[in-house]
Amino acid sequence: MTVLPDDGLSLAAEFPDATHEQWQRLVEGVLRKSGKDVSGPAAEDALSTALEDGLRTRPLYTSREAAPDPGLPGFAPFVRGGRAEGSTAGGWDLRQRHTALTDGLVLADLENGVTSLWLVLGEGGIPVSSLGRALEGVYLDLAAVVLDAGADVEPAARELLRQYEERGVAKVAARGNLGADPLGHEARTGTSSQFAPVAALARQCAEEYPGLRALTVDALPYHEAGGSAAQELGSSLATGVAYLRELTEAGLTAEQACAQLEFRYAATADQFLTIAKLRAARRLWARVTEVCGAPSAQVQHAVTSPVMMTRRDPWVNMLRTTVATLAAGVGGADAVTVLPFDHALGLPDAFARRIARNTSTILIEESHLARVIDPAGGSWYVESLTDELARAGWAFFQRIEQAGGQAAALRSGQLGQDLAETWQARTGKLAKRREPITGVSEFPNLTEPPVERAPAPEPRSGGLPRVRRDEAYEALRARSDAHLAATGSRPRIFLAALGPAAAHTARLTFASNLFQAGGIEPVTEGTFEESGATEVCLCSSDALYEEQAEAVAAEFRSAGATHVSLAGRPGQYTDVDSYVFAGCDAVAVLSAALDRMGVS
Repeated sequence: MTVLPDDGLSLAAEFPDATHEQWQRLVEGVLRKSGKDVSGPAAEDALSTALEDGLRTRPLYTSREAAPDPGLPGFAPFVRGGRAEGSTAGGWDLRQRHTALTDGLVLADLENGVTSLWLVLGEGGIPVSSLGRALEGVYLDLAAVVLDAGADVEPAARELLRQYEERGVAKVAARGNLGADPLGHEARTGTSSQFAPVAALARQCAEEYPGLRALTVDALPYHEAGGSAAQELGSSLATGVAYLRELTEAGLTAEQACAQLEFRYAATADQFLTIAKLRAARRLWARVTEVCGAPSAQVQHAVTSPVMMTRRDPWVNMLRTTVATLAAGVGGADAVTVLPFDHALGLPDAFARRIARNTSTILIEESHLARVIDPAGGSWYVESLTDELARAGWAFFQRIEQAGGQAAALRSGQLGQDLAETWQARTGKLAKRREPITGVSEFPNLTEPPVERAPAPEPRSGGLPRVRRDEAYEALRARSDAHLAATGSRPRIFLAALGPAAAHTARLTFASNLFQAGGIEPVTEGTFEESGATEVCLCSSDALYEEQAEAVAAEFRSAGATHVSLAGRPGQYTDVDSYVFAGCDAVAVLSAALDRMGVS
């Protein structure tokens, strides 16, 4: 009997190690079968995915990928976390957002897992004078309170401090953030404000309230204006640096100034990009504070992205926010806000708020996500993406500084132009469905009844725009809804399947999804004359198109069809008016179809 050595890998001991070049040759063979004759590194590039900021995701990462040492949690450059213990003690801070004064909701959140409150006050939120009522029944020495008061930051902060005093909360027990963010407010509204009152609040917090911070560096305005991850990082760094300059000029030490800032970032359903963004943000801020002579960790509040939330099929938002929350937790966020799935529709109901709360609770308590600090650390992909994103974010930060700083970049319009250009490029991908939106541009459900909610307060506006991924398709669906209300039926198109199922199924499914994304009801049963449609789309294989497309198109024209399209790449069929195919500008195709159908 042969005794195998107990090395744990004995079964592979006799096999030579595979090389990167061998793997590339296997990829070459697969690509060749799909019609791509590429070799070597080009074969690997063919499977790469372009990201924003000039980054690319490659199909394979190995130990050859070079990235700086991320260090250890609690030590510079804080890539692996700002605290040595991470979130292992009890998970991250569950922070829920409130924009309206609704009796019972704040306490319901706190009684069911929420550990801190994010209150929007003043314009677009709860009246400052009602802050005491909003906090009625809240143990202010246990629950941290984070304010977001825009131009009303000074009276809102004074009111919160008064509440602490009236309720006998010791100054050392008060925790949270007064939420001052003059540049963030300017980005939202286009209105500038004086920094002196903010500096006074920061000084008071530094001297009297060790658990309170005065300022929030909110990167959401740049994310919601269509900015990329690197632009979000660069804008937050430029804002943070501007605040450090103001605070130290007002007499705070560098250490005191750094301790007054908390950063807010968007967490998206792009899991790895969110993880890398939060890790890169800590690394970049560590570099800034090192130069200031007060090396410190960045405190992070992650919010599930409003940009990714859809109004149609909003139930899918639960899945998006779950992935985003997982990414925020793995990325090391100190606090996480999960926006309810109906956030884009108005005021969330109790069910939506409960699901939002429980998203974090499940990830912490049942998935045990917080038991390991930086569980993505050491992944060749994550470490490489963190490094590349940090470099791209730093480059954008330098661009802003060269323009005179964050305030100057905002007021000159340069920052807004940069964000708009990024969003324009992304809009093209959305229109072509290269960036799919499940339930909207992919697999929409025209028969689903709309989800209705009470209107939420109008958010602050006047500065950078707020964009949504679904906005172009939402406009198309709104046209279809208006047609339905006026006529009792949606605009329709007859999908003509040619040949056996094997020949037409794929393109029939594609065309059905495409037209429903624009609110156009596909009809596949019965005859064209019975369908109530005025247009036809042919669906089959290229071979059958060669044999039948022109003749069948002519027959439908004789039957009254005003427009005949074909699902597939453009060909030379004289009786076909247009083509729909993967990569076509779906928004333009659908808008033109609605125009032809008389849907305004």
